[in-house]
Amino acid sequence: MLLSYAKGSDFMTDGKMFFKKMDLSDLQCNPFDMIGKTWYLLTSGTPEDYNTMTASWGAMGEMWGAPSFHCVVRTNRYTLNYLDQNELFSATFFDPGYKPALQFCGTHSGKDCDKAQRTGLQPVLLEGTTSFAQARRVLICRKRYTAMLQPEGFLEPETYEKWYGKDPMHREFVGEVLAYYERMH
Repeated sequence: MLLSYAKGSDFMTDGKMFFKKMDLSDLQCNPFDMIGKTWYLLTSGTPEDYNTMTASWGAMGEMWGAPSFHCVVRTNRYTLNYLDQNELFSATFFDPGYKPALQFCGTHSGKDCDKAQRTGLQPVLLEGTTSFAQARRVLICRKRYTAMLQPEGFLEPETYEKWYGKDPMHREFVGEVLAYYERMH
């Protein structure tokens, strides 16, 4: 079900009409495939003002007594401002057929275009943050920690040189997973 949507409009669908809230212990996935191969959209902001970006690095697990999702964002990414300004973010995972939409969201800036409009993805509101109706699963996270990766922290100089020799550093975010949703079929 696709509805027309313009970023910043008065309309944003309640995502609960598309998703069923699940118990996190029921999450069945291979995180290496889910994060690294099929990718995800990292999104933060309010229904009136949000941004999303494609990510393929991250981790899931337990941190500080809570289920956690870790992601990294380069300092030159437009989405970083939204993560800084908002307490919540979503990690939104799609079926493989949405790879072209994720490729677009990873190669275009939200400063320059409305990614949802250009890809046909429908923004929805879930638990106070933005996700997308076409998602297969969504993790809603609350920021608990953020820090810059530091050059001196790399134990292998070739890793630093390969990933940061010509590109900006990443900032890491650790979010507590507050909710897990699966698309209703």
